[in-house]
Amino acid sequence: MSREEGDRLSRTSPSGWQKSSHSSDTDNCVEVRRQRPGPVIQLRESDDPRAVLAGTAASLNALLAALKRGVPL
Repeated sequence: MSREEGDRLSRTSPSGWQKSSHSSDTDNCVEVRRQRPGPVIQLRESDDPRAVLAGTAASLNALLAALKRGVPL
């Protein structure tokens, strides 16, 4: 296993939530997981884990691109 794979796995919880590599070791982070079966990807803020944003990879990529461009939502 590569170091990168080990780092990724160390950020993944038993429930499948993976902590962003841009998050620190605090509880203030964004987490992601793929809901199987199917193409659904879920995002949540660790401060409020009950609030989950779900979508396909394409819809979440579009959201992230809009946020990076500063498009008001």
